[in-house]
Parts: sequence; C-alpha cells; structure tokens
Amino acid sequence: MPLALAVAGLLAATSATTARGTDLRAERHTDLTDLIRDRQRQLQAQEGVVTRLREDVDRLTAERGADDAQVAAAQRRAASLSGPAGLTALTGPGVIVTLDDAKREPGTELPPGVTADDLVVHQQDVQAVINAMWAADADAVQVMDQRLVATSAVRCVGNTLILHGRVYSPPYRVIGLGDEAAIRRALTASPRLGTYRQWVDTVGLGYRVRARASLTVPAYGGPLGIRLARTAP
Repeated sequence: MPLALAVAGLLAATSATTARGTDLRAERHTDLTDLIRDRQRQLQAQEGVVTRLREDVDRLTAERGADDAQVAAAQRRAASLSGPAGLTALTGPGVIVTLDDAKREPGTELPPGVTADDLVVHQQDVQAVINAMWAADADAVQVMDQRLVATSAVRCVGNTLILHGRVYSPPYRVIGLGDEAAIRRALTASPRLGTYRQWVDTVGLGYRVRARASLTVPAYGGPLGIRLARTAP
C-alpha cells in the first residue's frame, strides 16, 4: 500500500508538471546547430594538430634525406606527384561559379508546379559544376575554402553542404583553375546545369559565372588515407 501511494503521488506530480507545459525531456534536448558548431570547432582544433605533425614529419624527412640517398630519391618522386595529387597550392587564371538559393519574400505564393524544394541548391547542382570543370581539364578545383582531391565527396543535408567534415551554407562558390573558354563551354554543355539555368529563370535561383586573371587555390590539407580501393574494370 505505501508503495502504491508513492507511485500514485509521483504520477500526479508528473501530470501537474506536464499540464503546465514543462518539457519532460529538457535535460536530453540537444540543439543540432550547437552540436554541429561544436564538432566544427573540434575539427578545426584537430586540423591544427595534423598541420603541426605534418610539419614535423617534413622536417625530419628532409633531415633524413640529406644523409640517405634512397630517402632523397623517394622524396623527389613524392615531390613530382604532389602537384597532381593536390598537395601544393596553385595560382593562375580561372573561373568562379556561384550558386545560391532563390530569394523570396515570406508568405509569397509559389508559381504553379513549383515546390519549396525547387528553391534551393542541391548536391547534384554543385557536383555538376565540379564535373564540368574537371571535364574542361581544370588544373585545380576548390569548393568554398577547400581544395578538392580524388577522394573528396560533396554532400548536401537540407540546405547545407558538407565537405571534408565542414558545414557550409549557400551561396556556394566553386573555383576552377584553367582555360576560361574551355570551362565556360563545359558549363554550357552540362545537361544538369542546363536544367538548373531553367530554374534560375523560373524561380530566381542564383547562378553567376566570373572569370579572373589570377586565382590561388590552396593545397589540400586533409587526411590522405584510403581504407578501401578497387581496380576499375
């Protein structure tokens, strides 16, 4: 009987608390935005550690190479591959493509046949720009503030872009170093970007292409390890 009365009292107190609108899960509630920002701060801190360790490795390797002919030869081979691998910064002429969500006033009715999903930049739109630049034999491609390499993967979650563990919001900026005319032709020839440009005219998606005589794309500074690779057929 005492146990039953205690349980009944607990249930009554809980019911009264709920009736006042108290969040029963307040202690477990997590703000996703704060969580993402916290993870970004952790990532930036770890990137700083990785940078310092790489500097130590480069210094020790250089010291070893000065005394060992085999190490020196391996260093020369590695240096010849660092450019194509994206491990050295590049400067030259290129093209900047900017993609942005459509700007609409709150409460504005959408045109017939148009949904809210049509008003945002999607992963395939950013990827289409990247693919066009590679198709134009771009020397280097950069998305936002990061260099792309062979293992880079652009992902979109909602209206945010995730690249190498960092989260970005539109407008999205893609830089391609190379021949301006060739890049423009590749952008024009892309079927996906042709569809995107139609939505630019229909709903006001952002699309801007600018050429620059001199652009600098930084070296890739992320991890290089590949856990699984398979020979292409």
